Amino acid sequence: MILDNVKDGKIVVLESGLTPEEQAKLIELTMLEIDHEKFVGIEVETYPIREKSIFEKIFGKKKGRLMVIGPANRLKTIEKREDFIRAIVEI
Repeated sequence: MILDNVKDGKIVVLESGLTPEEQAKLIELTMLEIDHEKFVGIEVETYPIREKSIFEKIFGKKKGRLMVIGPANRLKTIEKREDFIRAIVEI
């Protein structure tokens, strides 16, 4: 679903982000779909988690607080800090 929306030119914002495994799978699927004339790939930025939950400490599952995913040719990250991501979205 994420990749389909990004391929349609949409910017996807996930409230709880993806696990490293989910993010790796998304990138893997993206690499299979790249067509330099129509789809050039994705740009992914994640706000880090401030504190780990008990579940994450025990099982090592780590998700970002918020994840922004968009087409690489439309979403350009300018600055990323702990509390904000500044980006340019080309229309």
